[in-house]
Amino acid sequence: MKFGVGIVPHDLTKTAVSARLAEDLGFDYIGIPDSQSLWRELYLSLSVVANATSKVRIGPTVTNALTRHPAVAASAIATLNEISGGRAFLGIGSGDSAILNLGLRPARLSEMKEYIEALRALLSGQSHDYRGRSIHVQWSENPVPIVMSAEGPKTLALAGGIADAVIIHSGLTTDVLADTIARIKEGERAAGRPGGSAEVWAFAKCNISDRREDAINEIKMALAASGHHAFRFTLEGKNVPEELQESVMALQGEYVPSEHEQLGETRNAALSDELGLTDFLADRFAVAGTPDECLEKVRTIKDAGVDHLLILAISSESDNIIRRFGEEVIARL
Repeated sequence: MKFGVGIVPHDLTKTAVSARLAEDLGFDYIGIPDSQSLWRELYLSLSVVANATSKVRIGPTVTNALTRHPAVAASAIATLNEISGGRAFLGIGSGDSAILNLGLRPARLSEMKEYIEALRALLSGQSHDYRGRSIHVQWSENPVPIVMSAEGPKTLALAGGIADAVIIHSGLTTDVLADTIARIKEGERAAGRPGGSAEVWAFAKCNISDRREDAINEIKMALAASGHHAFRFTLEGKNVPEELQESVMALQGEYVPSEHEQLGETRNAALSDELGLTDFLADRFAVAGTPDECLEKVRTIKDAGVDHLLILAISSESDNIIRRFGEEVIARL
């Protein structure tokens, strides 16, 4: 199994330090989330990471199909691939805080498919007909891996059919992982692709402490973010226990996009406890607790058939998460 870490770019000097630390501690790739209304600009942040590192793969985790025209995104990721010496990947999803803070709706599956098809053509230096207009990025010659984020059954199947890898945010329990990977494989078969064409990258909220309770308490806002994103639109096929479905739906209405992933006593941080969802969300979406507990969870994820594990290091001491995960989980595994 390979490991990645998502770094939220609040301060680009600190982002560079965190990136170097992650590379030194054995992480294989580094992702930067795209949320222009809350954090520093995606591709400028990624260029800082590129210049601070020499081995790790780097890319958005994830951008979206709405705020950046495919020609703009293709040119940006191709430039990043050039300055990083071929280390770039392009993570893309239907949109979360980047689009919600603009009052936009997430992209539909048909829009995601159309967008990714355009990206593939543009990154190969080809012209492409996109929404009735011919577009191109003439200088791009080297395609980069396209990694699609997916949660629901239909999205997972689409990703299996068109992506080089799938960032799964459907859950990290054994039964959910088995169902999730099966959906990706169904998509591969439906598209006529060989099995294993799409790597499986699991996404986890992460915190490590000497007590599980302390680790969970600090990232309750991140647990709420995961529940809000993974369970939007419908609960059909998403393996939510019947007794929790009403609370999960209430989370959708109560979540505050302008406070997305923000530390402290925010409305989002209070939601999981108020709705009785903290334990469920932590088990489902997090690798959090003592080093031994985190190691056990990572082994469960690995044994389920996951190729890569991407953790989001978000706490008052994010570098401490990177350091402890590298030294006390990756090294031991």
